[in-house]
Amino acid sequence: MVSASTSPTPSAPPASATGVKPKAIASGDKHIWGIFIALCIISVIELYSASSREVASSSIGVMGPILRHLAMLSAGIGLTWILSRRHYSFFAYFTVFFSVASVAAMIYVMFWGQYINGARRSMSLLGFGIYPAEMIKISAVLLVALVMSLNQNPKGVGITRKGMIICGLILAFFCLLLIKQGLTNTLLLFAITFSMMVIGGVKFTHLLALTGTFILGGVAFVGFLWLSEQGGSIPADAEQTVEVERQESRLSTWVARLTRHKSDSVPKWEIEPRGVNRQEILSYMAQAHGGIYGVGPGNSREASRLPLAFSDYIYAIVVEELGLLGGVLVLILYLWLLGRASGIASRCNITYPALIVMGMAVMIAFQALFHMGIVTGVFPVSGQPLPLISKGGTSIFVTCIAFGIMLSVSRTATRHGNRSSETREEQEALPEQLRDENKMQL
Repeated sequence: MVSASTSPTPSAPPASATGVKPKAIASGDKHIWGIFIALCIISVIELYSASSREVASSSIGVMGPILRHLAMLSAGIGLTWILSRRHYSFFAYFTVFFSVASVAAMIYVMFWGQYINGARRSMSLLGFGIYPAEMIKISAVLLVALVMSLNQNPKGVGITRKGMIICGLILAFFCLLLIKQGLTNTLLLFAITFSMMVIGGVKFTHLLALTGTFILGGVAFVGFLWLSEQGGSIPADAEQTVEVERQESRLSTWVARLTRHKSDSVPKWEIEPRGVNRQEILSYMAQAHGGIYGVGPGNSREASRLPLAFSDYIYAIVVEELGLLGGVLVLILYLWLLGRASGIASRCNITYPALIVMGMAVMIAFQALFHMGIVTGVFPVSGQPLPLISKGGTSIFVTCIAFGIMLSVSRTATRHGNRSSETREEQEALPEQLRDENKMQL
């Protein structure tokens, strides 16, 4: 196995010397396909129940939400299949294009986007709502994986100091784009990127320095936000799509949610669902109603009352209808995906496919854990969709892209035990800068 020499990080992924992609050495991983299909099935069943509030408040008809969701899922499944058929080296070029598009969309939304729950979050394109925050997360994962692959430490596991600095700058830039939309997305992005660096073997001292820098930067930014938002208010044209709290600023919203989360003077079951606590209390009631075995699909009692039951709180409906056992099963699916991706990454001969398959799995699993933690009361209230199960076109497409990338790696990346000719063919087809031997120890 040949270890590549280190070279400066180029401005764009370099072209392959031969331009010929090796053939797939395996079929798409059956476990990943099985998890993907299982999540799609759960999504269709549970969204049908969770959309009752949306049906009652509009004229789209009883079948409107589920038909629209089926159309989104069908398009997402098609996208997953197409991407799974590409060689994984394609995603080095895809990273540049998708990241530029994500940043452009995010900057547009920051200044001219539509208001959702007190902040500019979305934009319309050809009649479809687009949430660039979802695109930013996968862009950051792809960019960090590419930079880490191009800056491998020639003397051992990990990346060079230059690679560490570039990864830190990428993370800081994307965090600045996300912070005004929500603190949860920002923390999620940091957790995903930090985990990728740990998996990639970055030195503990470098990770400690990066963490300290971001803590100091976060404190400084919060102080700046507090000063800049004194006396501010939500503009008159801000649209509230659900019944949520109307705070004077994003900072006051964060403080109020943290304060409410830490308050334990009154047991949760004695709090009346009204005003700012309506969503969380009704979600607890839904989960308590489900018990161990659930009330059965379609029999949810709280779906018609719980705001955003079809997106930010769909896990509460899953637990109500499928019970604690169903909720644990959904959790296992996401953890199973993470474990399966880890197994694939540990056997990859090349660093780049190992990093992107782990990055995609970590992104999906962490987002699912954040969603479940919020719904069950472990974390403060915030909006975070459950990957592939919650309603939402952008979230579905981003998750499907992630599954497509993982399936592509499972098909086309050579692994320990493959014939030496296949490994040599893979290396010759890759740009020289992406040929480093996989030194990660999972």
